[in-house]
Amino acid sequence: MLALRLTRAARLAVQLRRLLVASASAGTGFLLLCALGHALTHPDAPGASSLRLAWCAAPLAATVYLAVAVARADPGTRPRPGLSAIGLGPGRLMAVSATTTALSAALGSVAALLGFLYLRGDLSGAPVDGAVSGVLALGQRLPAPAVVTLLALVPAAASAAVALTLRPRDPRPAPSAGSRRYGRFGAYGWGAARETFGAYGRYGARLASASASASAPASASASAPASASASASASGGRPAGAAQADPSGALLTQASDTRPPATTDGDGSAQDATGPVPGTPRSHTTLLPWGIAVLTAGLAVETYAGDTATRDAAPSAGVLLGWALATLGLALAGPGLTHLCGRLLQAVRPGALRLLAGRVLMEESHRVGRPLGVVCAVASAAYAAAALHDADATDFGPLSVIGAVVVAGCTVATLLTAAVEAKHARTDTTDALLRLGAPPTTLRAAAALRAGALLAVFGPLTLVVAQLASLPLAR
Repeated sequence: MLALRLTRAARLAVQLRRLLVASASAGTGFLLLCALGHALTHPDAPGASSLRLAWCAAPLAATVYLAVAVARADPGTRPRPGLSAIGLGPGRLMAVSATTTALSAALGSVAALLGFLYLRGDLSGAPVDGAVSGVLALGQRLPAPAVVTLLALVPAAASAAVALTLRPRDPRPAPSAGSRRYGRFGAYGWGAARETFGAYGRYGARLASASASASAPASASASAPASASASASASGGRPAGAAQADPSGALLTQASDTRPPATTDGDGSAQDATGPVPGTPRSHTTLLPWGIAVLTAGLAVETYAGDTATRDAAPSAGVLLGWALATLGLALAGPGLTHLCGRLLQAVRPGALRLLAGRVLMEESHRVGRPLGVVCAVASAAYAAAALHDADATDFGPLSVIGAVVVAGCTVATLLTAAVEAKHARTDTTDALLRLGAPPTTLRAAAALRAGALLAVFGPLTLVVAQLASLPLAR
């Protein structure tokens, strides 16, 4: 009931995105039903029917991917302060998002069933003649369990993916499991680095710790003892490696640490002075080599499948596997390539415009990088299919057109949804820049510069991958 109320009270943009999910689910469900009709019409060709069902995995994956992006961009199901007090914690909001996604996908599955029955003539009384008549199982009874299973596949997969993506996570960082390090003889605690032989007696080795302890602010309750101990350590009255103590005898500092002392915030958690700066964008280039390796493997599999296939045969399961690996490789490499685009924009003495555009690209690489990689893969597959059509002069049937429209539409819609989500995520930064006096034209110029940089990197990459993928199919 809560999911229905949130669905009805959502804004127009959210409703349009959910309508896109329902439309994609309707197209995927119709293709699944057509695969079932082909199996019923041609019982002597189970291999062709299985291949048709396997090719339905592409629109199914695209629909699930779009459903996850729409659920992440939904502002009505985001955790907010105070909602846990009324029973709407992160787990409940995750369940609401999964239920809303399942309802949208189920609506599309019902529309697919009605359209399939209308083409069969079960609703209108007269079946439709044409190219799709061979996959409608005309004059045969549809098995209800198979129909229900195929139509429930899209809502179940979409809701499960949304629940897995939006599951509650512990915001606290995991404790570090570093190995214990030992310092000089007699030191106690966790040493910052292993001291070499004779490091303690080296000239000037203790001056850094003495000056750091002298300049550190003392607390109000122990200001006099702390200043006395600091002056004593600075003047050489006590060894620099000894521990400091307050009047009650409690140990304050440890020895064998030549680095500046760690600062402590309000909640008592220590922060290392040599740690990463909080505002620094995270690097997403760790998966770039893996993405290139998977992309290379996908192109190799597709080349082998294209060489072993016959001239008049349809694309085999090996070609599908190669395209799937290539898509996975580009999706893994997308965030790293986007991060590198941001770094290139900031190279060679950047100005304010290039610096702003590059920092935003580095920060948003994990949001828009993966959808960009998937769009690149889909464009490469479309180019390869067009090359195959020109080489063999074969006509694509209506079902192939429906599948291509579903996959291309879902990937483009996912990219636009990720761009909208990234724009909403940097709303505070944009407002701060406007308050500081940045002109709106500068922000628009930075957005255009980001789009041009991404197009300059992903455009040639798409052409290269498409050319490599079309070579074995055009022979």
